[in-house]
Amino acid sequence: MIKKCLFPAAGYGTRFLPATKSMPKEMMPIVNKPLIEYGVDEAIQAGMTDMCIVTGRGKHSLMDHFDKNYELEHQISGTSKEALLDDIRSVIDSANFTYIRQREMKGLGHAILTGRDLVGDNPFAVVLADDLCINPDQGVLAQMVALYKQFRCSIVAVEEVPADETHKYGVIAGETLTDNLMRVTDMVEKPEQGTAPSNLAIIGRYILTPDIFDIIENTEPGKGGEIQITDALLQQAKGGCVLAYKFKGKRFDCGSVEGFIEATNYCFENVYKG
Repeated sequence: MIKKCLFPAAGYGTRFLPATKSMPKEMMPIVNKPLIEYGVDEAIQAGMTDMCIVTGRGKHSLMDHFDKNYELEHQISGTSKEALLDDIRSVIDSANFTYIRQREMKGLGHAILTGRDLVGDNPFAVVLADDLCINPDQGVLAQMVALYKQFRCSIVAVEEVPADETHKYGVIAGETLTDNLMRVTDMVEKPEQGTAPSNLAIIGRYILTPDIFDIIENTEPGKGGEIQITDALLQQAKGGCVLAYKFKGKRFDCGSVEGFIEATNYCFENVYKG
């Protein structure tokens, strides 16, 4: 039902300078696999086949990663090291990859709008590679696709965060439907300390209906002078329905050094060695 997954990947990754001066933050490895590949794996597990990547200046290695490297493959062909390419070969064979460049950094809402021509008039997923989500049984996107089949509306993934960290996130409030599901009634981008409507923070997994594009086009710049997807989603919620889903699994904020190290240690012990 949902075949397209959009990856906004044009940001500079300034929190990881100088490493990201010449390397996209999405290509930073968690053990032996780039962050963005974990996201693509999750999308494929959820039944998606079209990976739509919004890139920026200096992001050519993203395209190179999801392509054949004939020289490398020739050099290690027939050796024990060839098996190390099995995972990425499977990813390349399982999905189509298209790219478009975001010329200006105007916020996540603008990045999603930039991908409109790649997505078309279809419901689609959005993955922010900074947020590494792990659930061995069923990935977060697969959980959200199952909900979309039932409700046919936009869905955001949320998790509880400490009250003193709500200013770092988009935060929602809503009407409880089940233990893990809410109908969004309010949504604030990076609220000031002490003003958040709840402690439920939006993380980097979304399923969006295509009418969101027209809403983003008519959304004025908000926090930080950027076009915020939270502002557009709030308008969508007021005019229809947006759900917030407390997902099952672990999430690591790999946009921070601490979260990146935590994710690396966890994946080494539970994914790589396992």
